[in-house]
Amino acid sequence: MDMQQAVVTVGSRGVGPADVLAVARGDARVELSAEALAEVARARGFIEDLAAKPDPVYGVSTGFGALAVRHISPELRAQLQRNIVRSHAAGTGPRVEREVVRALMFLRLKTIASGHTGVRPEVLQTMADVLNAGITPVVHEYGSLGCSGDLAPLSHCALTLLGEGDAEGSDGVVRPAAELLAAHGIAPVELREKEGLALLNGTDGMLGMLVMAAADLSRLLTGADITAALTLEALLGTDRVLAPELHAVRPHPGQAASAANMAKVLEGSGLTGHHQDDAPRVQDAYSVRCAPQVAGAGRDTLAHALLVAERELAAAVDNPVVLADGRVESNGNFHGAPVAYVLDFLAIACADLASIAERRTDRLLDRNRSHGLPAFLADDPGVDSGLMIAQYTQAALVSELKRLAVPASADSIPSSAMQEDHVSMGWSAARKLRTAVDNLTRVIAIELYAAARALELRAAAGGMPAPASLAVLEAARAAGVAGAGPDRFLSPDLAAAEAFVRGGGLVRAAETVTGRLA
Repeated sequence: MDMQQAVVTVGSRGVGPADVLAVARGDARVELSAEALAEVARARGFIEDLAAKPDPVYGVSTGFGALAVRHISPELRAQLQRNIVRSHAAGTGPRVEREVVRALMFLRLKTIASGHTGVRPEVLQTMADVLNAGITPVVHEYGSLGCSGDLAPLSHCALTLLGEGDAEGSDGVVRPAAELLAAHGIAPVELREKEGLALLNGTDGMLGMLVMAAADLSRLLTGADITAALTLEALLGTDRVLAPELHAVRPHPGQAASAANMAKVLEGSGLTGHHQDDAPRVQDAYSVRCAPQVAGAGRDTLAHALLVAERELAAAVDNPVVLADGRVESNGNFHGAPVAYVLDFLAIACADLASIAERRTDRLLDRNRSHGLPAFLADDPGVDSGLMIAQYTQAALVSELKRLAVPASADSIPSSAMQEDHVSMGWSAARKLRTAVDNLTRVIAIELYAAARALELRAAAGGMPAPASLAVLEAARAAGVAGAGPDRFLSPDLAAAEAFVRGGGLVRAAETVTGRLA
């Protein structure tokens, strides 16, 4: 089914990563199951019962955060819920990407559909209607501490439900939210007890970004295995280090998967194993020989991050939470630490994978270590600079990735008059991971560009690259990635290589020969 026509049905038991991607990136329609609407209505009944009683209940009949000590009388409670949305919509800085906002809205809808938040069914339906209309609230880069949820980003989304603030229509034009709702026949929500708070109190932004980064990294890890194999081949390295029995004695599953990928790409190569010919070496350099160990560690890190994401996707993150027996209890499930930690962990993996790829590229360009390749892979070294500055660009990206690997979750700034005295900074961890994934894509693209040129030079000298390598070279050229030759305007070539990697062309090309890669 075309993802543009896909439908995601949300029940009361959570959603999966594919659902998030379908809605955030594929504009899939959202439908609410009868079961979810029934659970939501049931939980709402508990809230209305509590609202009718004189006892103070956090989020229902009290203020918020450090102001929770004040009991709010019934006639002020609708104003209380409106006010929390308006006051918390305090983001600043550049706009957040459309896919992130759609993931944010969808995941908040998912939590409300769980029946643990006490929101009325009509609010849930309005959220689905806004998503299906292609209305995207304007959300800003800065404003979330990742505790009490992604408060400012979610508040900007909730503001749209009220018909306030600005949002982007399906045509990409930003207009007042009230106009967009009216154009689609959507009535603004009038909030009641607990509802304003329930719309704001979750880890939805950081979780959505984790799910999307994980999908991108899965493809990049496979791409990195392919480029590592191309570089090994271009350096006349040995593929004996990829033997399954070597990796079985250190049984990390990611390592075995990366080694198997590289072995598949190199099958049938006439270049591997010639490391003893011109400048004898007992073994290849670490950046070549240890490629499966480093990329494999990234794979295992990603597997752990996906486990955390799946648990969070099955969660109902709110405070207070409505339990099955009708109790409404305060809790700390909104704290973003579990998600923040793995977001930071993945940024470390991105930095190290980029670092080893850059070292391989530099080896390809250095005539003292490249085993017969011309300096900087230039057509006429001295007259031509070849890929000298492409490696500078790659090094700059790697340096930035190392800075992005500094964990955000190790920081905490107290807020709300010390009531919220420890925060996760998970939103910040997610934002920098998105940048890290983008930079890693570019680093892998530059290694691809260099390895492809090196293999062409080997082939011109009579060597025979592996069939999978030749398939990658052919597809890259068809995608606008230029081959060996005199110096040329390099930036467009690198942009074409980046698009080839980012769009999955690299992996698809190799798989035409290897079959499915891990």
